[in-house]
Amino acid sequence: MDRISKAVQLAAEKRQTNRSHKKLSRSESAQPFEYTHTRRVALDPELVHENRLIVNCEQQIIVDAYKLLRTRVLHRMQQNGWRALGITSPGANVGKTLTSVNLAISIAMKHENTVVLVDADLRRPSVHKCLGIEPEYGLLDYLDGNVAVSDLLINPEIDGFVVIPSHTDGNARSSERLSSTRMEKLVGELTARYPDRLVLFDLPPILVGDDVEAFSPYLDAFLLVVEDGKTDMAEYAKTLEILENEDVLGTVLNKSDEIGGGYDYYY
Repeated sequence: MDRISKAVQLAAEKRQTNRSHKKLSRSESAQPFEYTHTRRVALDPELVHENRLIVNCEQQIIVDAYKLLRTRVLHRMQQNGWRALGITSPGANVGKTLTSVNLAISIAMKHENTVVLVDADLRRPSVHKCLGIEPEYGLLDYLDGNVAVSDLLINPEIDGFVVIPSHTDGNARSSERLSSTRMEKLVGELTARYPDRLVLFDLPPILVGDDVEAFSPYLDAFLLVVEDGKTDMAEYAKTLEILENEDVLGTVLNKSDEIGGGYDYYY
């Protein structure tokens, strides 16, 4: 077992014994939002295959890996009554967004929970690219007060799965926007309306700035994504240090050959 794998196990054991649980603080005055329309977009089968989405995936080992991830995430979320999960990584290009998208799809395919995936990576948003969606509006439009939530919602023709895409405007104020009262209201609205809804947030890598730390008070828990052979041990250790007082469900070890498949995942 390599150093990253050992570190994942040790970190999980440490969190199990030393975790200080915190509750999400939301405004009591936040009201559930209502929308009258959700844009529906058909997924391109070629893009689905190219981007390794699990929709109609013929490689069962990939589908099973995400089912296992889904089961463990849902168990922890339901056990603690959590609704808002942030997905992040130490650095860039380790499969964080693909993990977010496929986890959301897998949850929706179970037909017991609905799921909203919010692209909260305001620095390099890519959820829409992964799904092949051309959004008319993005999260920044809502945060800047230009559109309503209903204008953002997109259903990629997967029952129970809704996406809130994002875009970048070159403005460096990403952490200020993510920690704004308007973002807090959005989280409250998304989690309040339906008891079976989970909200996933695809966040920027935690070491690229203070975005994740700024947004963390609005989340119930985190899921980390690292890549076998790529994620640096020092970066991983620093990430765990930053999240020391947060609830971390576990670490997804992406593209590991430990079990024998190029897309195996374990904690």
